[in-house]
Amino acid sequence: MQKVGGLDMPRKSSILDGFAVIWCIVFGLFIVIAPVMACPTTCHCMEKSGKTVVQCISRNLDIIPPDLPRDTVILLLASNHITHIPNQAFKDLHYLQELDLSNNDIELVDLGAFQGVSDSLLFLDLSNNRIQSVPKEAFARLRAKISLSNNPWHCECMLQEVLRELRLDPETVNEVMCHTAVQEEYAGKPVIQVLDSGINFCNFHHKTTDVAMFVTMFGWFTMVIAYVIYYVRHNQEDARRHLEYLKSLPSSSQISKDFDTISTVL
Repeated sequence: MQKVGGLDMPRKSSILDGFAVIWCIVFGLFIVIAPVMACPTTCHCMEKSGKTVVQCISRNLDIIPPDLPRDTVILLLASNHITHIPNQAFKDLHYLQELDLSNNDIELVDLGAFQGVSDSLLFLDLSNNRIQSVPKEAFARLRAKISLSNNPWHCECMLQEVLRELRLDPETVNEVMCHTAVQEEYAGKPVIQVLDSGINFCNFHHKTTDVAMFVTMFGWFTMVIAYVIYYVRHNQEDARRHLEYLKSLPSSSQISKDFDTISTVL
């Protein structure tokens, strides 16, 4: 303490120390909050009805931005050129409720693409992409209503098992079409309509597998028979040659006669 005019005044160093502490606290809070509040340069972030909305529509994106705000509730990535949803693409977005990936070029969805958002996500739009099939595990434990319309789906056992686990958007369910199918007669028809008619794609899968096994076994059997025939014929030829060789050898009687002739001469 310093006395100025009879009053005790705090030292300047104490005041400076106080400012330093406050500055450190503010700076620390900024570091903690910054990652949450950051917005990708290719997107526009805003607050709407108390929810953080990240708008990245038609931004010529090839990949999902890696630096999305952690408090994102609505993420709009429609009308870009995204081709792949990698594992844990949204793992830090624990508040994400709505995800729009429609009108992209998505072909591949990884097993853990939606890990971390299965409990929070309420709506997922994957319509108008290039998805032919997805692994069953990709949508594991998702409670969200999902739109899968207007994709070139290949109707087979895996797709049937995937759809059994999902909550499809009822407004677009009839737009989930079989672009191709294990049985060509179902191509061009709504998947749900085909399944509701009692068709089981997994039965076709088993039949196809059985046919493949039968063809493989028949091929092996044919090869074995061909080898046996070749072996028998080859050995018959060797036996014939051996027999001819034996026949070409002089008989024992002929050898005796030749021996007697030689003895008489001598």
